[in-house]
Amino acid sequence: MQRLNIVFLEPFCGGSHKDFSLGWQANSAHDIELLTLPDRFWKWRMRGSALYFAKRMESIDTCDAVAATDMMNVADLRAFSGNREVPLLLYFHENQLTYPEGPGEKRTGEFGYINLTSALAADRVVFNSQFHRDRFFQAAESLIQNVPDHPPEWIMEDIRNKTGVLYPGCRFPVTGAGIPPSCGKPPLIVWNHRWEWDKQPEVFFSVLRDIRDAGVPFRLALVGESYERIPKVFARAEEDFSDHITAFGYVESRQKYLELLSQGTVVVSTAIQENFGISVVEAVRMGCFPLLPERLSYPEIMPERFHDQVIYSDRADLVKKLTHLLLNPGGYDSTRQILSGEMEKFSWDRMAPAYDREILRLLAKV
Repeated sequence: MQRLNIVFLEPFCGGSHKDFSLGWQANSAHDIELLTLPDRFWKWRMRGSALYFAKRMESIDTCDAVAATDMMNVADLRAFSGNREVPLLLYFHENQLTYPEGPGEKRTGEFGYINLTSALAADRVVFNSQFHRDRFFQAAESLIQNVPDHPPEWIMEDIRNKTGVLYPGCRFPVTGAGIPPSCGKPPLIVWNHRWEWDKQPEVFFSVLRDIRDAGVPFRLALVGESYERIPKVFARAEEDFSDHITAFGYVESRQKYLELLSQGTVVVSTAIQENFGISVVEAVRMGCFPLLPERLSYPEIMPERFHDQVIYSDRADLVKKLTHLLLNPGGYDSTRQILSGEMEKFSWDRMAPAYDREILRLLAKV
């Protein structure tokens, strides 16, 4: 394989965005130079980060390809960068056409249009799941149809023809997970998602209260990344479940985080926004049994033959499935082991070559 020089632009380098950029760089057969900005001021990143990166790229003499993510205004980048002829791959972790509005927010369409024009200006567009790609086009077509006059309907087919799906790589230890013995302790429930409203933590904690009040034993690990505004429900939960909590707050050490996951029995998601689910995949790889809503990307990510066990239809179904698991944890050990092995397909060892080939195909077409 030809060794290429790739410049990777990440305007929002934190969380899964950071993991993705570092993972591809570390595992690629190509030379990848990262240019990044911190994961804050997301609206400014979408409006103005292209101006910052256009200036930064002036110092780059030669590169074979550029990769950027969805917080980038690719049209502005190409307008103001001296590297405008270099082929560009745009990767969507999320998009602002379908991302749910936060409390007190109202969608204006501005940032969705930035995503659309960026996709139009890129040479190749890749989404992190088929679910994400489908929802993007559904929302984009609705947006275009609501333009007051002269809707640019032609852009939809143009964008669609250059899109694909590539799952993000995940950082796993070299060896797979073993299912630890119970050691007489209650099963451990893991919450390792972002501490934000779109993960619906209030629903999660209400389910735990029902289970606790029914006398079902469990331990609880509340980990995951948090930002400046932490939902108040976490402070209440820290007090409410003080007798159950074994870990609370973000785990800085990657090794300690993976060790904690390896002690987990079950990982639960109640999210209303998830285009792939790296935190879930990490937990399942380390031996946690997943309980996931039938919405979002989860049915696509989890093997179909296990859907009746790992996918829940509503809150009542989650309570039922979680209760049964907590009362019979040993009965799930073999399935946990199988699912752990299934997640290996998302490792960077498997995914990095796919991204490298995507860049080579991009160069061949431009």
